[in-house]
Amino acid sequence: RQGGVRKAVAVDETGRTVLLIAPDRLDIGAMVRYLRNHRRIAGHMRVVPPSVLRQAVQRRVRTNLSRVAVNGLFDTMPEFSARFVLNAWQGIVLGASSVALAVCVALAPLTSLFVLHIILSVFFLGCVALRLAVSRNVRKREAPTLLRAMKTEEMPVYTVLVALYKEADVVPDLLVALGRLVWPRSKLEIKLVCESDDRETLAAIRAQQLRSYIEVIEVPPQGPRTKPKALSYALPMTTGELLVLYDAEDRPHPFQLVEAWQRFRASGNDLACVQAPLEIANRRESWIAGMFGFEYSALFNGILPWLADRNLVLPLGGTSNHFRRAVLENVGGWDPYNVTEDADLGLRLARLGYRTGTIASPTYEDAPTTAKVWLPQRTRWFKGWAQTWLVHMRDIRQLLRDLGHAPFYVSQILTAGMLISALAYAVFVATVCGLAAYILAGHIPSFPHFGLLLLDTINIVFGHGAFLALGWWTLPRTERRGLWKLTLLTPVYWMLLSAAAWRAIWQLYRCPHTWEKTPHRPSRTRKEKLRGNTTVGPALTAP
Repeated sequence: RQGGVRKAVAVDETGRTVLLIAPDRLDIGAMVRYLRNHRRIAGHMRVVPPSVLRQAVQRRVRTNLSRVAVNGLFDTMPEFSARFVLNAWQGIVLGASSVALAVCVALAPLTSLFVLHIILSVFFLGCVALRLAVSRNVRKREAPTLLRAMKTEEMPVYTVLVALYKEADVVPDLLVALGRLVWPRSKLEIKLVCESDDRETLAAIRAQQLRSYIEVIEVPPQGPRTKPKALSYALPMTTGELLVLYDAEDRPHPFQLVEAWQRFRASGNDLACVQAPLEIANRRESWIAGMFGFEYSALFNGILPWLADRNLVLPLGGTSNHFRRAVLENVGGWDPYNVTEDADLGLRLARLGYRTGTIASPTYEDAPTTAKVWLPQRTRWFKGWAQTWLVHMRDIRQLLRDLGHAPFYVSQILTAGMLISALAYAVFVATVCGLAAYILAGHIPSFPHFGLLLLDTINIVFGHGAFLALGWWTLPRTERRGLWKLTLLTPVYWMLLSAAAWRAIWQLYRCPHTWEKTPHRPSRTRKEKLRGNTTVGPALTAP
């Protein structure tokens, strides 16, 4: 692997072949003894700093790394690549369905509207049923797993990957948070993955005094400009047996790596990934952040553990995923063309026979505080779920064979269901408001009108109820104050979700691989325990 470069062959200024050795986790004593017995070889060896050797190799292989990052999955597993939005039969079905819908609406508008509402309601109520099922069996918030004593010699090399783009403002806090991770520094490598033309972020990183285990990887500015493309470029330059992803604004629990490693040790090799819960630290900053935190509590403390306990498909979060590196490479890594590479990878792992679990040590991060920031992020998520669904539904029978019946139907809810239910919400609300106005104007509604009004009212009431119930049960008691405000704001928030979903459908047509960047800033409510000493990377080691 390029990241594991211990030696390389080069030609010196005299034309003589020399062997470059990087003393990275090298047994110096053994090397000295070897050279004493083979003095002739010593004249052909040069010792260079590991970072210098890695940078030299990176420059030589930059073109190949870019090619593999962009085309690797498409070349090896084209059936899992989102490079093309639709395949042939999907395009035919979409075109035929669009024409058929237009004809039906023109010939029988009321009947067509009723049938369309029935179809939308199936997906909408599927999401409601999932939330209600989780609410009934929600696992109470766990204390972090009791960690066992660790022996440094037993611990593997752990890689931390952080993709940054236009993140200069949060670089100092990121480095402090990463420096608090508990892991032997001799077996820790942190890779800050940046676009090579992002000069502000690179300058902010270089202004810090980086520890020896922190390295910057510059990704050539080649399309698609997505986070998974950057991660795919960086992966060959890492050496860890285990690997975790973090976002620029993340503050992971110091013992998160330890808990993940011990979970992997206690499980079989089919456990490919564990997801740490994400907790929103700035819920009080705005109503948008409050609703976002409410959603995250339901997802990471309710839905994902429930799915993992039942060995169902688990859509990964975009950060704090801990992988067995060998498995990650075996399944093709990240899809550079999918803008929710996390959900796609979770489904691909399940299809290829691997399990995904959850751990308790959280990662703190900040939610968007304005609709202007929130909307592009949520649009990207919806667009990515649509990409994921289209990719994996190219061969429906094969998907059903890979997953089995229960995981197959759950995967439909988690991908297409979430998107369609968001699209449908605006349709339901518009229909209810329109029919209410029709009745108030003195018109006598027909039976289909009453049926539509009743159906959409049930959808809205049960949808809100399931959303609030799951969020309530997964929130800690200290955070449950002011639930009545969330109840009043839920219809507004869901209309925003619907707007993001419709925007995602438009973008899927116009610019399917465009990554809308979510800007981050230092949080005003950052926890005091993540402040304090500003030295980057304190010398924490395993007890």
